Amino acid sequence: MRFMDRDLTKLQKNFVDEYLKDRNTNATECVRRAGYRTKYPDKVAYQLLENPRVLKLIEKERSARAKRTNIDKDRVLQEIAKLGFSDITDYLEVTTERILVDRDPETDEPISEVRQLVLLKDTNQIPKDKLAAIAEIKQAKDGSISFKLHDKKGSLELLGRHLSMFTDNLNHQGQVNVQFNIPRPPKGPVILEEDEAD
Repeated sequence: MRFMDRDLTKLQKNFVDEYLKDRNTNATECVRRAGYRTKYPDKVAYQLLENPRVLKLIEKERSARAKRTNIDKDRVLQEIAKLGFSDITDYLEVTTERILVDRDPETDEPISEVRQLVLLKDTNQIPKDKLAAIAEIKQAKDGSISFKLHDKKGSLELLGRHLSMFTDNLNHQGQVNVQFNIPRPPKGPVILEEDEAD
């Protein structure tokens, strides 16, 4: 039997919409925003996320959005990698040059000194995939230029976490007493304004 969106109730569809809007929001909050009137939104959220029809719609909408926007996990990782593996020498060059600063008044001999110069490359000389790492280029009234790349360290941390390279080790010695005070839900099924969670 083929799954159809119409197999879900309006509140279930609202929940899916809310769930997809902000993935960082917990499902309990999505239940509230979807319009459910219940004293136990956490239990309703659990039931919704266990419902195969709801899960199927979430996956269907995610796939449709990825196709529509051409944004998928691989593309996001590639963009993060551009930031993480950026190299300042792709954008500017430090050169050492001898510069004429004056002339000797008696001998008319040139007086020069060695200086290091920072030369910013023209953007048409920088490969397009490297341009994504540039966060900001500003030119002040005095002609000085400031140049900033996106956060390399943060991007590498994201990639490292994706690859499970970093683990937080927590060592504890001794006894730990933990007490949880969890209110018990009423016996039997949760009664909604409409029975929407099924």
